[in-house]
Amino acid sequence: MHTLVLYESMYGNTHAIAEAIAEGARSSGDAAVIPVHQATADLVAWADLVIVGGPTHARGMSTEASRLNATAAAAQPDGWSEIALDASAGASGVREWLDGVSGADGKPAIAYDTRVVAPSLLTGRAASGIEKGLRGHGFRIVAKAESFMIDTHQRLRFGEVDRARKWGARMAASVGT
Repeated sequence: MHTLVLYESMYGNTHAIAEAIAEGARSSGDAAVIPVHQATADLVAWADLVIVGGPTHARGMSTEASRLNATAAAAQPDGWSEIALDASAGASGVREWLDGVSGADGKPAIAYDTRVVAPSLLTGRAASGIEKGLRGHGFRIVAKAESFMIDTHQRLRFGEVDRARKWGARMAASVGT
């Protein structure tokens, strides 16, 4: 079983969740964690399961403008300065990757996101757009999209990394059987 975990991350939260998902998925075989802007058709072909995630920006998937705003917010000296940008921040995101992806041919896929704790009716969910994009590009959605929560200071809530690890193990096991 080969699981490919793709992520887009601005402040490192979605990256940390991707690493935890892959750690859990390794209980069923190999798993690779790749920033979505580096995901190639060969990597997608290698995978038996593709898990794709990103941060929720403005009630949905990030855009070039929302990534620029997040970068600018991290540079502000008004309390946001404790936020560090992820090494992959500022590169193209899930939306752009989906625009260029091909050859899915029914490959199993699952979406996830990170978002602030509040009802999704208020916050939106990037995972909804990711799931729709995956389906529209020929992937077969095999499980309900999952959200992992951050606090109002842009940090993962306690227990979310462990929950992601367990979720990744369950997702890989369900496809690998």
